[in-house]
Amino acid sequence: MHLPYIHHLLSSLHNPSTSSKTLPGLVPILIGSTTPSSERKYGALLAPYLVSPENIFIISSDFCHWGLRFNYTYYLPSSSSSSSSEGISLSAKTHKSPPSSPAIHESIGKLDHACMSAIESGSHEAFLKVLRETGNTVCGRHPIGVVMAGLEVLRRERGEMGEREEEGDKKGRFRFVRYERSSEVERVGESSVSYASAFAVL
Repeated sequence: MHLPYIHHLLSSLHNPSTSSKTLPGLVPILIGSTTPSSERKYGALLAPYLVSPENIFIISSDFCHWGLRFNYTYYLPSSSSSSSSEGISLSAKTHKSPPSSPAIHESIGKLDHACMSAIESGSHEAFLKVLRETGNTVCGRHPIGVVMAGLEVLRRERGEMGEREEEGDKKGRFRFVRYERSSEVERVGESSVSYASAFAVL
């Protein structure tokens, strides 16, 4: 879906008379349902291309798809601890009155930010753990996981795992710069899709 937009952007950055054959090459990579081990395997395969200054990787993903039509109504009550695993699934039958502590859209924000924090940590396993605990419907979770695994390989090769990470070194890890939702859900029958933008520099 994004390929024609990327091609259009590349074309607009070059002379209009430039032949499309001289534009930078676009290589689509389709990643379907994967396992953690296969994400690490593909991440290792892509690592040399991730580190090359000639390449830019663009990962497309929405974040939480919340609502009955998505079959996902996970909710984190304010009474739950900091763990994102202590939520409940809301239903139209058992939750006729909308919860307000917190509002549903605030709970969705907490779910998404738990994923975003895990991604920013640089730990592939931390991201997988949040997904396991919450079931958050991040549609691009597998390509995100593949690239995170590849970035871990590069940091490990450079000796940047462990102590330097504890010191807050952000090189080779994602940083989120924007977060939005399509609507502010207040009732179980409503729905929303979340969007987030991040980048990583090696």
